[in-house]
Amino acid sequence: MELLQLHYFRTVARLEHMTRAAQELHIAQPALSKTISRLEEDLGVPLFDRQGRQIRLNAYGKAFLKKAEAALSLLEEGRREVADLAGMEHGSIYLATSTLNRLSEPIGAFLAQYPKVNFRITQASMEDMGQLIENGEVDFGFTAMPIEQPGICALPVLNEEVYLAVPSGDRLAERDSICLSEVAHEPFIGYKEGYPFRKMNDAFCRAAGFRPNVVCEVDEPTAIGNLVRAGLGVAFVGACKGDAETPLIKLRIDRPVCQRTFHIAWLENRYLSRAALQFRDFLVRHFAKLQ
Repeated sequence: MELLQLHYFRTVARLEHMTRAAQELHIAQPALSKTISRLEEDLGVPLFDRQGRQIRLNAYGKAFLKKAEAALSLLEEGRREVADLAGMEHGSIYLATSTLNRLSEPIGAFLAQYPKVNFRITQASMEDMGQLIENGEVDFGFTAMPIEQPGICALPVLNEEVYLAVPSGDRLAERDSICLSEVAHEPFIGYKEGYPFRKMNDAFCRAAGFRPNVVCEVDEPTAIGNLVRAGLGVAFVGACKGDAETPLIKLRIDRPVCQRTFHIAWLENRYLSRAALQFRDFLVRHFAKLQ
């Protein structure tokens, strides 16, 4: 059994699609199919159920995948630990986040100090983020909601007040603050179902005694601002002091308290390289200056 076979198998198992896996791995599909077939021959069992062009990971494959992921994770940790012991200045940092806009500035500042460090960033849902951390595929998750899974540590790094953005010319545009219940019948622009911010924003509305009338669902923060300015509705927006000024009218919410706390999370027993530890400490210091 070869290390390359495990790497290829993990990719095929994740995508359950031979063509897409071959494209991601930058190899020819026949070569990938042959590698997987040889791995199955070595194991003596099929790892996938095949129906025409469709493949699905079967019970044997699911059992083997857990061990393959553990083995690849340990080997990657070993490689990085050896690199640290050898005194290498450069390193790699693997991140998963659903709020990339909050990380762009500190990552840029970190790279200005440590230009040889490489980042690999994955945008992920809360559920996927917890799985990526648990499997050792990323060093850190960065999220506005805590990941409540055994063995995952989380450190709060940024507290952010949430405001209500309204269009210019809106009946509330001249106000400095509001009670959230005052906009119970307003059209809302929000994130799609399942996004962490959507869950938090819906909770704010429930605390104010209503369910928001969401007329548009998006997945990009910039889209929310653009649609508010276009007059489509109102929206919840963050107000971190480090944000660049935007032409949005933001009203402070007096009741209920609307705040969110960003966390950096990591697997308690996972080896973290010096580069990763430096970045975690840097992130804490960076956001402390903004509060």
